[in-house]
Amino acid sequence: MSGASNLPDAREVSRMLAHNMHALVQTLLPGGTRQGAEWVCGSVAGEAGRSMAVHLHGDRAGKWGDFSTGETGDALDLVAAVMTRGDLKEAYRWAVNHLGLHDMGRVAEHRRQIERKAEATPDESDEKRRKQARAMWLGAQHDLISTPVDFYLAARGIRLADLPSVPRALRFAPEHYCHEIRGKLPAMLAAITDGTGAHIATHQTWLAQDDAGVWRKARLEAAKKIRGAFLGGSIRLQRGASGKSLKDSPAGEMAAIGEGIETCLSVALACPEMRVLAAASLGNMASVQLPEQIRSVILLADNDDNAQAQRGLRRAIDTHLAAGREVRVARSPKGKDFNDAIT
Repeated sequence: MSGASNLPDAREVSRMLAHNMHALVQTLLPGGTRQGAEWVCGSVAGEAGRSMAVHLHGDRAGKWGDFSTGETGDALDLVAAVMTRGDLKEAYRWAVNHLGLHDMGRVAEHRRQIERKAEATPDESDEKRRKQARAMWLGAQHDLISTPVDFYLAARGIRLADLPSVPRALRFAPEHYCHEIRGKLPAMLAAITDGTGAHIATHQTWLAQDDAGVWRKARLEAAKKIRGAFLGGSIRLQRGASGKSLKDSPAGEMAAIGEGIETCLSVALACPEMRVLAAASLGNMASVQLPEQIRSVILLADNDDNAQAQRGLRRAIDTHLAAGREVRVARSPKGKDFNDAIT
């Protein structure tokens, strides 16, 4: 190419990066591991962990999110976050050099490869993923009493029979496929719904018995995963004193929003009068869709001094305040979260 004016724009460069996302994440995030269709790591620093996931293929290739901070973006945004301290112009220059786009022949070849791949593997739409997530949940057993889900939660100090009602969002799948082991395990499935009540994603927790026969999370690199795009959704665990659905909640009602199912169920046990929602990630606590009549929230925060966790919590506080809600933060009196307080 003769000049910068002939270079592809940032959007096309991002698509080119996403075309070979597996190679890119190995360069940018070397401490991560591949888990099914995602590259999972601790953060944009690239260390081992499970707080961040990058989609490797399909129509969401290159899309990523750090669940502890709420940061998201495409492939070029990832380059900026990892390599250039968020500077997108510098990230663009890095990507152009990485892809060899100063050579017109390389640009044409990248475009041909993307076209061939699109023809060979049609994109999986968001709607298809939502339908698959919903079908996964609908195919599971709704009666949880005396199932491994019941036993697993009891081992965490949560007796389902002691709740005002067993959460309808939770189900039990006796044989649920796990990509990590390429086989099936029992699993707790949870419906993630948006503000209207539509099922948008399914939370999966694989279960197994330990050496003493007690049901625990399965010993996997990722014992919990989510199928579907869940931003803005929540797992509805308790309706509280009103007994009404979220969209029909009475004026002035307060909602408690936490991260995980277990910590939120622990609060539901202690406060049966309270509406309790699990956001499934710290980053999503800021985005949970609430009706206008809910004017105050309690954020159930973990006792975590990690800087990323603190940024994620601050973002949740600021977002709900900006929406005109009163915000309070509650922390467990001991341990990391509220589940530690009852076990």
